[in-house]
Amino acid sequence: MERTTEMDTPLRTVRPNIVQSIRAFRVQDLQEAATELGHHFLYANLANAQSKQDVLDMIAAQYTFPSHFGKNFDALYDCMTDLVHKSGQQPGFIVVLEHIPANAKFDKEAREQLLDIFRDASDYWADRKIPFRCFYSFL
Repeated sequence: MERTTEMDTPLRTVRPNIVQSIRAFRVQDLQEAATELGHHFLYANLANAQSKQDVLDMIAAQYTFPSHFGKNFDALYDCMTDLVHKSGQQPGFIVVLEHIPANAKFDKEAREQLLDIFRDASDYWADRKIPFRCFYSFL
C-alpha cells in the first residue's frame, strides 16, 4: 500500500507548522487528511462556550486531556506540548478549534491569547520537526 504524502491531501498548500483560519477547508477533509497521513486529529467545537473556563473545559473534554489538566492557558500549552512529547514519538497534528466564541466574556484579547497558545505549540513542534497545523473559526 502506497503511503499518502502531504502533496496528495488538501494540506499541500499549507505550511507544516501554522495556525490559520479554517477558511476553505472542511473539517471532514482535514480529518481524512490526518487519517491518511497518520497524524493526530484533535477537534473541538466551542459553539456552546461562553467564557474562558467554558472554552478550556470543552477543549479538555474533546481533546481527552488527563483529569489533572489545570484548566488554564499554561496548562493547555503543557498538554499540547510537553505532556504529548513525553509520551513518545509523534507523527504530526491537525488541530481544529471550531466556533471560538466572540462575546463579552470571551473577548478579542481572550481569543488572541487562546490562538497564541496554539501558535506557541506550533513553534514547539516545529523545533522538533513535527508538523502541527491548527485551523480555527469564530462563532
